[in-house]
Amino acid sequence: MTTMKYVDEFRDPELIHKISEEIHRLVKPDDQYRFMEVCGGHTFSIFRFGLQHLLPKNIELVHGPGCPVCVLPMGRMDDGLSIAQQPNVIFTAFGDVMRVPGKQGTPLELKARGADIRMVYSPLDALKIAMDHPDRQVVLFAIGFETTAPSTALTLMRARELDVSNFSVFSNHVLIIPAIQAILDSPDMYIDGFIGPGHVSSVIGAHPYEFIAKKYRKPIVISGFEPLDLLQSILMLVKQMKEGRFDVENQYSRVVPSEGNISALDVMKEVFEVRPLFEWRGLGTISQSALKLRPEFAKWDAEVRFQVGGTRVNDPQMAQCGDVLKGLLKPHQCKLFGKECTPEHPVGALMVSSEGACAAYYHYVHLQGAAGK
Repeated sequence: MTTMKYVDEFRDPELIHKISEEIHRLVKPDDQYRFMEVCGGHTFSIFRFGLQHLLPKNIELVHGPGCPVCVLPMGRMDDGLSIAQQPNVIFTAFGDVMRVPGKQGTPLELKARGADIRMVYSPLDALKIAMDHPDRQVVLFAIGFETTAPSTALTLMRARELDVSNFSVFSNHVLIIPAIQAILDSPDMYIDGFIGPGHVSSVIGAHPYEFIAKKYRKPIVISGFEPLDLLQSILMLVKQMKEGRFDVENQYSRVVPSEGNISALDVMKEVFEVRPLFEWRGLGTISQSALKLRPEFAKWDAEVRFQVGGTRVNDPQMAQCGDVLKGLLKPHQCKLFGKECTPEHPVGALMVSSEGACAAYYHYVHLQGAAGK
């Protein structure tokens, strides 16, 4: 069998339709399946390529919490912005954080009001700014699942090595496994199987998902991001359901090793420890679900340096992000969708990033539907 190596091979229309036909052949009219794609990158691909239209109507895709920017609570954003407004501070963040709304507004709005807020492409960019401005305090607003945590960890190790004393990290790194478990334990949530995240799994591997199959008796298939990846993963889930199996399968084996990235896991373990509690926007407080800096790195911990208070802000009541995350509503069924809440002026968490379910739906379904009228 020939191994595919190029992107266009994973978008081959003939192969896509063959897999779609195989799914239609296996799924009978009385079957009903609800599969959650955990990763926001999968949600984006599904809408971008219109994959939902290639599936039987009795396969429902539920859009999960795998967009770290989208699940950041407003209070956490306000804590970061309170640091950004302190004298002599340069506040740095990734591009998708710049439009995340807190009660005080977004980083971009605060920048327009005069705060020194800069977009960076990697944690090392923020460290370089600190080295170039030794008279200023430079803070990195770190965010992401296990995918991005290793790069933050390596940057902190580099800051310690060079003894860069004016650099600190405000850690908002979250963990995927506690989030999935919280979804499975939710009384109003029913999922038949999971399309497992690809990027996170390239770090943590396949083994951490075994509790889903063993304890909860749900199948999970770790998937890549191209159309053939996702359709093949859905086919694998359907086959598991038809055969009465509950396994962890790895469709994305070309990228994801079963044991994960040992080097990345080691640097995370050296720098971070698990927080007892952390609030997720739209999902509430989840125990053991986020990372903070170990005491050995307190010198570079923005929460220690600036004595962050832990602001709590309720999500906007009209934004129904939690219900969308749990699959109780589709994005367009939220009262604010496409009206008060748009990608240009996001109110709800899921409209903030391009990988958020509402933003993806807005760009690839809502706007195209409006254009076709």
